[in-house]
Amino acid sequence: MFITFEGIEGSGKSTVMARVQEHLEAQGFDVLRTLEPGGSRLGRQLRKILLGMESRDLTGESELFLYLADRAQHVASIIRPALEAGKIVLSDRYADSTVVYQGYGRGLDPKLLHTLNDVATAGLWPDLTLLFDLTPEVGLKRALTRNLREGLADSEGRFEAESLEFHERIREGYLTWGSLYRKRFRIVNAEQGLAEVVRDAIETIDQNLVKRADSGEGPKPKTLRD
Repeated sequence: MFITFEGIEGSGKSTVMARVQEHLEAQGFDVLRTLEPGGSRLGRQLRKILLGMESRDLTGESELFLYLADRAQHVASIIRPALEAGKIVLSDRYADSTVVYQGYGRGLDPKLLHTLNDVATAGLWPDLTLLFDLTPEVGLKRALTRNLREGLADSEGRFEAESLEFHERIREGYLTWGSLYRKRFRIVNAEQGLAEVVRDAIETIDQNLVKRADSGEGPKPKTLRD
């Protein structure tokens, strides 16, 4: 099962994903936690370019193709092998991020971006996408505080340095895109406290796992496989 975590900067998805991994592993599932950009060896090099402040002059098109390269390698070398091994894969960002950030944010065509992502991923889209939604003002305050605390302002602060209007477009883009693919998107209120956000995310994933198990499609805990 492939689950992606999406949202604007400061939405807390990375923190929640770690808690979700702990929960699933406690249930006996094999779990791979990964991220974009940076989930593969190539991706770790591209992450420095894509998120670093030195790359503020990247054009929207250059940014797009770097993300697509990261994703193609990530899927081929990390995600697909894990899924074929029966693992649950949790990814902090995936193709929807490119559609929203480079489409609704940068002004490129979302339909074209969907097609290009389809090529890069060889048609692999998530089974479930959790969208952590909150106002850009709250998210940016959290993200900027985190970057300063962890010393990431220069190495990973390029998107946090974008205007508030940009982040408002991103939020609206996520909500619009999610409404078009509501079968796999689930919205989580990320302005709640961390405990409540984690609770809602876990409940959503557990419900989805039960449905897939009932249909014979879901991953099985290691104890049942062995």
